Amino acid sequence: MEKPSDRNRAFARRSRIAMTDTETEVWRLLRDRRLHGVKFRRQVPIGPYVVDFVCHVLKLVIEADGGVHRLREEADANRDAWLAEAGYTVLRFDNSMILRNPNLVFEGIREHIQRRG
Repeated sequence: MEKPSDRNRAFARRSRIAMTDTETEVWRLLRDRRLHGVKFRRQVPIGPYVVDFVCHVLKLVIEADGGVHRLREEADANRDAWLAEAGYTVLRFDNSMILRNPNLVFEGIREHIQRRG
């Protein structure tokens, strides 16, 4: 697997410091092993990409998608394909859903983890 670039590592570090409101909400749900004791990390470089949240043990990536993702669907599809090839499953949640109903997002992630475990 391709190693993350120094540029992506620096971007991930900056992103952890300046998380969006939506990312902060998802992190509130995932941190401290709140889902079946599963550890997630935030803003992590994987190969040529930086993912919002990842559980390396389950090879599970969680993405919080804002409006810009509607303009970059092809790039996101290529990214998801690369991550799938590396063995990761990507779950994407729209920012508006995260902010309006975070419990629904939490349940969706929890159900996915239960199915895999």
